[in-house]
Amino acid sequence: MKELAGRLTALDPDAGAAVQVIAYFDRLAESRAGLEALVRGAAVLAGVPARLVDAERRVQVRVEAEGTRRDLGGPPDPGWPSVALTPDGPPALWLERTEAGPSVVDAVILERAAGAVRLVLDRTRGRAPADDPALVETVLDATAPDQARLHAARGLGLDPAAPARALAPGDGRPRIVPAHPDAALPAGRLGVGPAVPVLDLPRSWTAARTALRFTADGTAQDPGQRVVYADELGGVALLADLVAPGAEPPPDVRDLDAAAASAPWLLPTLHAVASTASLRAAAAEANVHHSTLQDRLTHAEHLLGWPVRTPQGRIRLHLALTMRHLARP
Repeated sequence: MKELAGRLTALDPDAGAAVQVIAYFDRLAESRAGLEALVRGAAVLAGVPARLVDAERRVQVRVEAEGTRRDLGGPPDPGWPSVALTPDGPPALWLERTEAGPSVVDAVILERAAGAVRLVLDRTRGRAPADDPALVETVLDATAPDQARLHAARGLGLDPAAPARALAPGDGRPRIVPAHPDAALPAGRLGVGPAVPVLDLPRSWTAARTALRFTADGTAQDPGQRVVYADELGGVALLADLVAPGAEPPPDVRDLDAAAASAPWLLPTLHAVASTASLRAAAAEANVHHSTLQDRLTHAEHLLGWPVRTPQGRIRLHLALTMRHLARP
């Protein structure tokens, strides 16, 4: 890149400078630099102050040309070179250049800086909802007025035009995150609602709470997935309406619990059988030899009173393990 920049500079100084700008912001993005570092880079490269203002996400950063942060009041000058963070959005990043019109290098600085800023905001804006339970409650309240819910969503740093997911953690405190792969999820048991528009988040919250009932602690006494996505349950989600939490568990669940009381290995072994494609894969999952698994399953079938190695038996086993989660208080 340096060699290319040097050759281009000899032919066209602006083109060489533009290549250097691109390489600079690529390095910042790879190092996961923060917003202030990105705005500082724009200011130093341009030789004039740079400012970032995103009212919806409550972001305001201004850096002087020498790299010192100094946030000042007052609206941006319409004549400053600027760029938006979204295709149809308002200007959000400015170079405070007044002595001359925008240059090719200024345009490259703004575009590359804005792209890196978008990545940071997409990566970090999902953390805000955990900090304000009152706003989360408003967004998830289907009876609240739409305007109040949209206002609360903006307060959480959510983009009203972008999809989001409701989360139902095992501790019962609801969360909301943007529907992108980098959104941070809380640790522990978690039900994840489907990605929906902001105004549909109450529906996502209902689905997330249902998904939470299908989760497990991931221990020997409660094997299973700790994180369950509602939109991956399919028709299995209907079981949640048939098995009431804390009620008398179905007979197959009672059989499982009775068998597990006399064989500590039983639940993780049966979970491995129900969640893998073959008995050899189940043996690997349970970390036992294939012959040991066969011996365990023979004993398990004796304790349960029904087979678990036939196709019908595997379905029955899977349903029993699932209903065991759903019957939990």
